[in-house]
Amino acid sequence: MSDPALQIIFTRLARDLARDTLIQTTTDELRTAFNADRVALYYFYYKWSGRVTFESLSDRQFSILGSTGPDGCFNGEYAKLYEEGRVRAIPDIESEPIAPCHREHLQQIQVKANLVVPIVTERGLWGLLVAHNCRSTYEWSTDEIVLMQTAAGKLALVPSIYNS
Repeated sequence: MSDPALQIIFTRLARDLARDTLIQTTTDELRTAFNADRVALYYFYYKWSGRVTFESLSDRQFSILGSTGPDGCFNGEYAKLYEEGRVRAIPDIESEPIAPCHREHLQQIQVKANLVVPIVTERGLWGLLVAHNCRSTYEWSTDEIVLMQTAAGKLALVPSIYNS
């Protein structure tokens, strides 16, 4: 292998490691700031298909790393709302008027309260930054919502994110 080819590989690895470190640090800091049970990044690897690729947990029992979410529940209609900047703060999933498939999915992953903020790049909806309270319901504050939006906006500007 020639030196230029090796340099390309090392550059790509360094870029990806820097991106991964930034995402993990962001989810860790948000979870600590909110005192939440879980903050996760849901990445769309294909049109409205994705998986949880990063998470920060208060307890390992709340891990959903690698989960894909409910098939067919997240569709073009919801994606369009999130592409337009929709933020969804649900203080109690049991009393919120949400689709049955969504409620069932949240129950399966132990969610009591849910905050979802989109990560939108020039290419569209890249992912979702999600905070969960699993032990109790929770009223998300305006400051917490703004902090999540700010974090998602900063992630959307990372070259290895907006170029992917």
